[in-house]
Amino acid sequence: MATSESATKYLLDESRIPRAWYNIAADLPAPLPPVLHPGTHQPVGPDDLAPLFPMSLIMQEVSTEREVEIPEPVREVYRLWRCTPLYRARRLEKSLDTPAKIYYKYEGVSPAGSHKPNTAVPQAFYNREAGIRRITTETGAGQWGTSLAFAGALFGIEVQIFMVRVSYNQKPYRRALMENYGARCTASPSEETQSGRAILAQRADHPGSLGIAISEAVELAAQRDDTKYALGSVLNHVLLHQTVVGLEAMEQMALSGDQPHVLIGCTGGGSNFAGLVLPFLGQQLRGEGPRYRIIAVEPAACPSLTRGKYAYDFGDTGHLTPLTKMHTLGSTFTPPGFHAGGLRYHGMAPLVSHLKELDLIEARAYHQNACFAAGVEFARAEGIVPAPEANHAVRATIDEALRCKEEGRSQTILFNLCGHGHFDMQAYIDYHAGKLADQNYDEGELAMALAGLPSVGA
Repeated sequence: MATSESATKYLLDESRIPRAWYNIAADLPAPLPPVLHPGTHQPVGPDDLAPLFPMSLIMQEVSTEREVEIPEPVREVYRLWRCTPLYRARRLEKSLDTPAKIYYKYEGVSPAGSHKPNTAVPQAFYNREAGIRRITTETGAGQWGTSLAFAGALFGIEVQIFMVRVSYNQKPYRRALMENYGARCTASPSEETQSGRAILAQRADHPGSLGIAISEAVELAAQRDDTKYALGSVLNHVLLHQTVVGLEAMEQMALSGDQPHVLIGCTGGGSNFAGLVLPFLGQQLRGEGPRYRIIAVEPAACPSLTRGKYAYDFGDTGHLTPLTKMHTLGSTFTPPGFHAGGLRYHGMAPLVSHLKELDLIEARAYHQNACFAAGVEFARAEGIVPAPEANHAVRATIDEALRCKEEGRSQTILFNLCGHGHFDMQAYIDYHAGKLADQNYDEGELAMALAGLPSVGA
């Protein structure tokens, strides 16, 4: 373990892999709004979710226990890459000429190249324990699909993935990796489901959205008793599994001798952001630590936290899911086809949305060219090429470091570098060629999508 003042890397050996996930529901100053049945608008119970998820995950979804034990078979798989390293970005600090100290937790060392296996592995494990032989899911940029394909291979589960069509076309190597792990990957919207066919009947060249892909995956899962559905973000149990990131980071920051003032993560559905910040925020809420500035960073072309409405909405376009209260752009909203495919979701995790409503976190949005510029600057200083999604966190980190420079303040910034960009190089090629456009969402489409929100009483 590195402890010197000049260290650039802080490592924990595999014995330090957390033995329990942290559940912030135990420390919230106000409980989450309930999940509602779309027909009755009454709170759903475990039986309502049983067609989609194994009961073990349903119990985690509604748990208010502060700690949830990580099964040993899951920790055994985690040992393939955890604990992940924490870096001090000294070269970036020097290039920015900032008094700020910059740290990043690097999740790109996982077999799938991102943070997503942190929840894919336990979800596959719990499904196998329940006797499930097939899992359906959706994926945007492909990081979640790759991770579930990897986990399915380890636990002998067939995986069917609906990949948002624009990303399916943009990222053939990500698709190839899913297939290499044994999964079946289909462009969404597809002709394989009623939901997909309905969308294609309206627009044959539809670019797809995560909401549509979720509808297709949920539809197939509900048709067979041996099949369940898995989600890579948004839900409470997914965010719970990701807290291994923040739990390790807290221990590593203690090794560094520094305490973060600012915590940053990119947000699409909210899982990598929550994974880093929730353990720190829980410490704050219990009165055991300082008050942190926590910044959620999203794309300006799909700005659920900064532009969406906090309301009950469906998680999918086909309206097959329960209603959750979240910051939403409307379930029928289709964002432009920008390259950070993993951030192209119409809604934000209910838990992250709740934290925003409680003024415990702040949010900002960036266009993609500014984010790619930050990613290139980071790569030239630190050597790691970030995924397009992670570039949003890099952008905000650089801006915060420059703020420290302007103010003459030495603050410590910690961000989650949630994945590498090795399968996203076409996006970087387009950026360097000047072909990336800063796309804006259609204001008219957004207004229509928000007008169609379900009418749910107080």
